[in-house]
Amino acid sequence: MLKNHFLNMYEQPETQITSEEMPVTSRVRTGCPGLDDVLGGGLPEGHFYLLEGEPGAGKTTLALQFVLEGVKNGETILYVTMSESRRDLMTVARSHRFRLDDINIFELMPDQEDLRPEGQYTVFHPAEVELNDRTQTILNEVRRLKPARLVVDALSELRMLAKDPLRYRRQILSLKEAIAEFNCTVLLLDDRTSLQEHLELHSVVHGVISLQKISREYGNTRRRIEITKIRGSAYRDGYHDCLIKTGGLTVFPRLVAAEYRGTIAKSSVSSGIAELDELTGGGLDRGTSTLLVGPAGCGKTTIALRWLFSASQRGESAAAFIFEEGLGTLIMRCADLDMDLNPLISSGSLKLEPIDPAELTPGEFVEKVRLYVEKHNVRTVLIDSLNGFLHSMPGEQYLAIHLHEMLAYLNHRGVLTLMILAQAGTLGLSNQTVDISYLADNILVLRYFEAAGEVRQAISMIKKRSGSHEHTIRELKLGPDRIRVGKPLTGFQGVLSGIPILLGQNDKNADL
Repeated sequence: MLKNHFLNMYEQPETQITSEEMPVTSRVRTGCPGLDDVLGGGLPEGHFYLLEGEPGAGKTTLALQFVLEGVKNGETILYVTMSESRRDLMTVARSHRFRLDDINIFELMPDQEDLRPEGQYTVFHPAEVELNDRTQTILNEVRRLKPARLVVDALSELRMLAKDPLRYRRQILSLKEAIAEFNCTVLLLDDRTSLQEHLELHSVVHGVISLQKISREYGNTRRRIEITKIRGSAYRDGYHDCLIKTGGLTVFPRLVAAEYRGTIAKSSVSSGIAELDELTGGGLDRGTSTLLVGPAGCGKTTIALRWLFSASQRGESAAAFIFEEGLGTLIMRCADLDMDLNPLISSGSLKLEPIDPAELTPGEFVEKVRLYVEKHNVRTVLIDSLNGFLHSMPGEQYLAIHLHEMLAYLNHRGVLTLMILAQAGTLGLSNQTVDISYLADNILVLRYFEAAGEVRQAISMIKKRSGSHEHTIRELKLGPDRIRVGKPLTGFQGVLSGIPILLGQNDKNADL
C-alpha cells in the first residue's frame, strides 16, 4: 500500500501550459544594444539586478546608460550615489557626453561630522548614520519619486556599515520587498572590493551581471561581460568582449554560428587566372574557407587578393582585414602586378581594413566582420593573417574555437573566406603554435624551391572538401608585370623538399 502511495505521487499527470497561459514579461532596455542582444531584448521589468565588477570595469558607465535609456522613454529616474559625489558622477557623464539634467541624483554621502577622528569607527558615524537609516532614506526617496528605474551606487558602502553578512543580506531583502510594490527596475552596483568573495546577494537578486578586466603585458586592458543568471529568462551564456569608449560601454555578443544556418547555392568563384582556377578545380566555392600556407614573401597575400580583385571587378563586395602590412605598401605592390585597387576602393566594392591586434579584442574583430557581411553584403573576405589574429587573443588555446564559430558563420552566409597563415622561418616548413588547418575547407600551399641556382616559388592545392582539384605542383611567378601560374612541374622531382631534381627527358617518371 505504501508502494502504491509513492507511485501515485510520481505518476500525477503533468499540467500542460498553453502559450496563452505563459506569462509575458515586458523588457527594459539597458541602453547598450549589445547587452540587450545578449539578454534577449533587455532586462525583465520590475526586478532587482546586481551589476558587479572590480573598480574600472565599467559599472558606473553602464549604469548611466541604463538610466539615460529610461529618460528617452519619459520615465522617472532615481540615481543614488554613495561611493562618489555628484560632481564626480557629472565628470564621468561629461567624459561620455552624457546629459544628466532629467535624472534625479540623490547624493547619500557622509557629512563633515562623520569624517572627524571620533566618528570614524567605520566609514560613517555610528550614532548618526546607521544601516537602517541609510536604507530608510533610500526608501523615502523611492516613495516620493516613484521611479521606474533605480540605481544604487555602490553596495560596498552598505556592506561596510553592516559588517555582518547576515545583517547585510537582511537589509537588502527588506529594501527589495519595500520597492517591489512600485514595479521599479533596480540596478545595484557592487565593486567587490572586499577581501572575501561575497555571494550572499546572488540568491537574493533576480539577475547578476558580471564585468571583468583582463590585464595584458602589452596592449590595452581587455574587458568582458558575463550574465551569471537571469531568473525565468533565456540569455546568451558565456563571456562577451566589451569596450569602454566615448559614448559608453559597447558589448560584442559572442558569435553563435548555429543561429545563421541556411541553404547556400553552390557556385565557384574565379580568380581571373585560368591556370590558378585549373589548379583549384575550377575556382573556390562560395560558403567555404581557404587557408593559404607558406613562408614569408612567397606570395600568399598576393594570390588571396587576386580573388578579391576579380570579385570586385565583377561588381561584388569584398573586404580584406590586414593585420601586418601597411595599406600603402599593399596597394603599391598590387598595382605592380596589374591589380589597381584604388578605383575599387573608391567605388566601395573593395574595403581594406587595417587591424591593430594590440588594441582590438577578438570579439570586436568578429563583430566587425559580421557587420561587413550583413550591412555591406560582402561576399569575399580575406584575413591577413591568422598570426595577427592569434596575437589578439588573450589565450592562444581559444583561437580554434573563435575561428570555428566565425568560419561556420561565414560559410552559412555563403561567403568565400581566405585566410593567410605565415609559417615560421623563411625557407623551411616548421610547426605552427596552433594547428588550425583542419578548420579550413581548402588548403593552398606555397613554397620556395631551388632550381638552376635560382630561388623559385611553387603553389599546390592539397585539400578541397567541396570537389576535385589538381594534385600537381605549379610554378608561381610574381612579376614583373602580373601574376603567372605555370604548367605542372612534371620535369622535377623533390620540389616539396626545396631542392628538386631535374629529370631526364627519357626518364619514366618525367610525366608524373
